[in-house]
Amino acid sequence: METKAEDDKKSAFVHVPVLSRELVEYLDISPDGHYLDATVGGGGHSQLILAAAPDVQVTAIDQDIEAIAAAKAKLAPYGDAVQFWHGNFAQYQPGEILFDGIIADLGVSSAQLDLPERGFSFRHSAQLDMRMDQRQSLTAADVVNHWDEAQLADAFYQYGEERLSRRIARRIVEQRPLQTTKELADAIASCVPRKYRYGRIHPATRVFQALRIVVNQEMESLENFLNQAPHWLKPGGRIGIISFH
Repeated sequence: METKAEDDKKSAFVHVPVLSRELVEYLDISPDGHYLDATVGGGGHSQLILAAAPDVQVTAIDQDIEAIAAAKAKLAPYGDAVQFWHGNFAQYQPGEILFDGIIADLGVSSAQLDLPERGFSFRHSAQLDMRMDQRQSLTAADVVNHWDEAQLADAFYQYGEERLSRRIARRIVEQRPLQTTKELADAIASCVPRKYRYGRIHPATRVFQALRIVVNQEMESLENFLNQAPHWLKPGGRIGIISFH
């Protein structure tokens, strides 16, 4: 029996997928087809795939257990047509299965950003976490408080294209330990000239993106996935990937 806390988590995890109809149209869903949703999130893309043609099957993957729970609830009407796997798509092994199409929606979801306790967003004051898979040990707090100044600066520049990366890294080292998203965001903002602190894009945006990518090893996982995924397709199968930063 599910607890009220589990029900609350499922109801809180609501992700609105972007480009969903364009992606499903590109896949050209066929009756009796088998499709891999490598980042199922709340289940929005998978739902469209399952509804697009009769007798479609979906294998749904996500490393976020809260996303899996939400997707299971959303896709429950499709029963055994959906199989779930909890883990990083880079570690998935389909065995003998070949897919008619594969999709992945990269990066953080709107649901993860909206849950303060996940520590992805500077909009809420919360512990610096940013783990998509809660089973892993490395958190954003570990990176911020234990990496040396050069490592931090390089990460902010490489994964966030942050031009003030060295100044920000120096300020973080001076002010740490930093435990909350607000503490980190304030430290970053203090490095930016005052006239740029209140623009359309928050000064911490690029650094938070870089930290999320580092914590979840997103680039390494994506490279591994892109090397493997074409071998999981049937002849004529298609791969569709959405990336938004």
